[in-house]
Amino acid sequence: MAKQKKSKDIDSESLENENLETESTDEDSSDDIGTPSYEELLEKNEELEKSILRANADLDNALKRTLSEVEKAHKYGVEKLLVELLPVIDSLEHALSNVSQDATEDKEGIELTLKSFESALDKFGMIPIYPVNEEFNPEKHEAVTMEQDQEKENGSIGNIFQRGWELHSRVVRPARVTVIKN
Repeated sequence: MAKQKKSKDIDSESLENENLETESTDEDSSDDIGTPSYEELLEKNEELEKSILRANADLDNALKRTLSEVEKAHKYGVEKLLVELLPVIDSLEHALSNVSQDATEDKEGIELTLKSFESALDKFGMIPIYPVNEEFNPEKHEAVTMEQDQEKENGSIGNIFQRGWELHSRVVRPARVTVIKN
């Protein structure tokens, strides 16, 4: 019986030791997971705040870019149509310059048609580039040839072969001109 009691004492001691070891490993494993310190939490908070600010800035930029693109689409959406109408105006101008002096009624009809086309283009923001007595500007003018004219300065525009056109300050077609070179 003493043997049984002794073995029970040993068993209970080993069980207590095992329980203590298990508890200490449980505490150790909770230390492994760890709770972040106050400084670590502050750093994480700052990181997240900066991330939110960047995301908001990106969203604002995307919204502004989209609004700008929509505005440009409204402003320049008719550009292709207007460019397709320019040869019609060129033909009317050519017909007007080649009409005989006897055909006054024809000339008046062509002038009225040309004016109505020009006013329609003007309603959409299309204005002509007609560079009379201007300096040559490569952004608005296309030099076809050079000519000499002692009455005009170097670099000024001589003859105008074809009017240019701008849509809301964007050159759609440059004016075709000669440039004076003395």
